[in-house]
Amino acid sequence: MNPHPQAADTVIEARWVLPVEPARSVLPDHSVVINGGRIAAVLPASEARINYSPKRHVVLGEHTLIPGLINLHTHAAMTLLRGLADDLALMDWLNRHMWPAEMRHMSEEFVYDGARLACAEMLRGGVTCFNDMYFFPQATARAVRAARMRAALGMIVFEFPSPYAADAQDYLNKGLALRDELKSEPLLSYCFAPHAPYTVSDKTLRQVATYAGELDLPVHMHVHETRREIEQSLEQHHVRPLARLAEFGLVGPALIAVHAVHLERGEIELLAQHGCHVAHCPSSNLKLASGFAPIGALLAAGVNVGLGSDGAASNNRLDIFAEMRLAALLAKGVSDDATALPAWQALELATIRSARALGLDQSIGSLRPGKCADITAVRLAGPELAPCYDPQSHLVYAAGREHVSHVWVNGELVVDNGNLTTIDTNEVLAKAAFWRDRIRS
Repeated sequence: MNPHPQAADTVIEARWVLPVEPARSVLPDHSVVINGGRIAAVLPASEARINYSPKRHVVLGEHTLIPGLINLHTHAAMTLLRGLADDLALMDWLNRHMWPAEMRHMSEEFVYDGARLACAEMLRGGVTCFNDMYFFPQATARAVRAARMRAALGMIVFEFPSPYAADAQDYLNKGLALRDELKSEPLLSYCFAPHAPYTVSDKTLRQVATYAGELDLPVHMHVHETRREIEQSLEQHHVRPLARLAEFGLVGPALIAVHAVHLERGEIELLAQHGCHVAHCPSSNLKLASGFAPIGALLAAGVNVGLGSDGAASNNRLDIFAEMRLAALLAKGVSDDATALPAWQALELATIRSARALGLDQSIGSLRPGKCADITAVRLAGPELAPCYDPQSHLVYAAGREHVSHVWVNGELVVDNGNLTTIDTNEVLAKAAFWRDRIRS
C-alpha cells in the first residue's frame, strides 16, 4: 500500500478505456484520474487504487470510457422544429417551410429554449461539445453555459435580413461582438459561419476570409451539399462553389466544409492539399436525398473528416452514435469495401478528428493526461450487447445513445446514471410543448 497516495477529485474505474490516442487502443480494467477539470492519469485500475486518494471513486464494471463525443455540425435551436416538415427536397424544405417558420418565430427566447433542449438531448447521448450555426448565438451561449457543456459558437452570416440581423455586415458585427464579450469563457470557442456559397456574396466571403485569417478562427460552411447548388454556382458565377471559395482564400486549414457530398477527384485533392476539414452528416444527407459523400476517398486522400448530426429538423436526431454507425456502413456500401471506415476509425471521426477540425485537439477529443476531462461512459451490458468481444466494434455497431450512463465535461459530472444534473428535464419538455403549440397554431 502506498503511504502517500496522491489527491485527486475523481477516479473513474471501468471495464475498458478507449483513449482514441494512440489509435485502436483498448485498455481493459483501467482508470481515468481527474483533477482540476483535467485528466491527470490513465492507468491500470489496480495501480490507481494504490496511488490515488480521490474525493470520489466511481466504479463502472460493465462500462467503457471514451472521450466525450463531438457533434461537428448542428443547428441546435432547430430542435423546436423537429418533424415540422419531413420527407421534402432540401430547397423546398428550406424555402417553403423552414425559413418561413424561422422568420415568424425567431427570437432570443426561441433560440435559448431550443438550444437547451438540444443540450439535454446531446448530453444524454454522450456528446460533450457541439459546433453550432444559428441565429442569436448569444442565446445559444447562455443555454450552453447553463448546461455546463462545451460548444463552438458559429458567427452566422447571411445576406438577407432576419429578426437577428439586418444585413451581412450586421451579422458579422454582432458575431464579433459576442466573441469579444465571451472569449474568456473556458467552455466556449468560435467559428465564422457563413451559411453557404449560395446565400453569401463575394464581398462578404472576402470579409470572412480576412477576419478568419486575422483571428485564426475556423470557417464553418455548407459546401457542395446538393447537385443543384453546384448547377446554380455554374450559372451565376461560372465556377463550382469550391473553386469560388478558393478565389477568396477560404480553401485552407480553417475551412470546415459541411456535407461535401458532390466532389470531383480534383476537388478532393484540393481539400487534401490545403488541409481542409469535412463535417460528414450521413443521416441528413440521406433524409434530404442529397447523396453519398465520398468519405472513403476523402480519408484515403488525407482529408480530416469529422461527424455531425445537422439540425434536428433535417435528421431528426442529435445522435452521434447513430452517425458513427451509419457513416461506417455507408462507407462500406459506397466503396464495395467491407474494410472501409472500421469501427475504431468511426470513433475517431466522432472524437479526435472533429476536435482537430475545431482547432481543439490539444484540449479534447482523446483521453490523454493533460487534456480536459470530457468523458462519456457507455454501459456495454444487456441482451442486446452480449457477448462483447471487441468494445470498439460494439460502440459503433451495437450500442446506442441509450447505453450512455455518465458524462463528465471539464471534470464535472453532468449526466449521472442517465439523469441530467445541470438541466431541469421537466422544464425543457414544457418549453418544447409551448413552442410546438405556438408554431402549430
